[in-house]
Amino acid sequence: MDAMVQSAVETLNEMQRQLTARAAEDAAFRAQVIADPAEAIRQEFGVEVPDHMTIRVHENDGDVMNIALPPSTNAQLSEEVLEAIAAGLCCCWP
Repeated sequence: MDAMVQSAVETLNEMQRQLTARAAEDAAFRAQVIADPAEAIRQEFGVEVPDHMTIRVHENDGDVMNIALPPSTNAQLSEEVLEAIAAGLCCCWP
């Protein structure tokens, strides 16, 4: 995997880890992440989720386990998008 793609994926994974950890400890934040994940990301990290991007939040419970697959290693991302993700200026890509 290209170093810039790897950096972008690591940034996304770290953002998700931080959101998940805070949502596990803070019921009000958890409710916000569920109701409006893009706004929660904006407030938590200061980055805007592009209007075309949809973020879905799923909760695991005793009967349901959700598995999120990482982006395909074949994803074709522009250098501009990769740099923005690595810099924490954008959390998502089309």
